[in-house]
Amino acid sequence: MSSTINPLANPKGVKKLCILCQRPAKLQCANCRVTLYCDPDHQQADWISVHEKVCPLLVSIHAPAPFHTLHADREQHHTEILKKQEELIEIAHLEAQRWVSSKRFHHAIPAALLFLRWAVQLYGPRSVKLVPAYLLLAHAYIGLDSMSQAQEYLSKAEWAVMNTPGCSPIVLHQLHRTLGRLHAATGKYPSALFHFSSDVYYASEVFGLESTETCEGYFLMADVFLKQNKPDITHSLYTEVAGFWHAHLCRLMERISRSGTEPEDCFGEAQCVEVDQMLRCILDFEEQHKKPCSDLSAILFHSLAMLWLLSNNYSKALEYGKKAEMLIEGSNEHNSMREAIQNLLHFAEKHNIDLP
Repeated sequence: MSSTINPLANPKGVKKLCILCQRPAKLQCANCRVTLYCDPDHQQADWISVHEKVCPLLVSIHAPAPFHTLHADREQHHTEILKKQEELIEIAHLEAQRWVSSKRFHHAIPAALLFLRWAVQLYGPRSVKLVPAYLLLAHAYIGLDSMSQAQEYLSKAEWAVMNTPGCSPIVLHQLHRTLGRLHAATGKYPSALFHFSSDVYYASEVFGLESTETCEGYFLMADVFLKQNKPDITHSLYTEVAGFWHAHLCRLMERISRSGTEPEDCFGEAQCVEVDQMLRCILDFEEQHKKPCSDLSAILFHSLAMLWLLSNNYSKALEYGKKAEMLIEGSNEHNSMREAIQNLLHFAEKHNIDLP
C-alpha cells in the first residue's frame, strides 16, 4: 500500500465515520482525502479490496467545479463527473464479483460496500439498481458464515424487487440464486431447492436452458440433493452440468481452431478458478460414487484441460489432458474426443516448451 495513512483531526461537532464499520474515524486516505477509516487494519483491507483501483477516480470526482465559467462548461463538468461515478461503480462491482467468485469473501466486502454506497448516491436509496450490490454483500456474508448480515442484505434486495413491477429476469435469477445459497447454508433444503429452481427458470429465459450460466443453478441444486443424501439425483444433475461445460468448451476450442489464431484468455482468473472448482467437485463425487462412470470422468478431465488451455495455463492443460487420454485409451467409442485430446496435448506441449 502507498503512504496513504493520514491522521484525521475531527472538528468539534463533525461526525466522521469509517467507511467499513461506521465507527468513529481516526484516519483518512492521504491521496484522495475523502475516504475515512477507524484504524490501519480497515484501511489496509479497503486498499487491497478496491481502493487502490479507485483512489484516482475519487480525487477527480471530488475536485471542485470551476468557478466563473459558462453554463455549457458547468454542464460538461457535471456530465464528466457522472461518467466517472458510473466508472467507479463498475470497477467496484467487478472487483467485488471477482473476490466472491474466488471465494475470498473478506476482500469482497469493502468493494461491495463501495459499490452500494455510490449506487445509492447515483440512483437513489430505493432503486432496483442497488440489488446487485445487496446480493454480493449477502453472498460474501454467507461465505463468511454471517447469516444474520446476509439475511439483512437479502431482505433489502427482496424489498427493492417487490417494489419494481416488471423486474428483469436477470435480477430475479440473481436474487433467487442468492436466496438459495442462504437456505442451503442454513439447512432449509426444500426452500433452497425452490429458489434454485426459480433461478434456473429465470436464467433460462435470458441465457437459454443449455447455457453455462443456467447450468450453475443445476450444480447448486445437485449440491442440495447431495446434502439430502440423494446420490442418484445428484449424479444426474452433475452429468448435465458436465455435459453443458464440455460442449461449451469444445465450441470455444473449435472456434479457435477454425480461425487459426492463438487462444486468448477466454476466462478471467476468478471465473477460471470458479469453473475449475465446480468441475473438480463433480469429479470428486464421481470418484467416491459406488459406480464411478469413466466416460463422465474423461469428459471432466477433458473439460478441465480445455479450460486451462483457454486460460493459457499449458502445464495444467497437459496434466488434465493426459488423464483424459488415459481414461479413453483402448476405447472405440470416443474417436472424436480422442482426436480432440491429442490435438490439445500437442498444442499444450508446444506452447509449454516455448514458455521461459
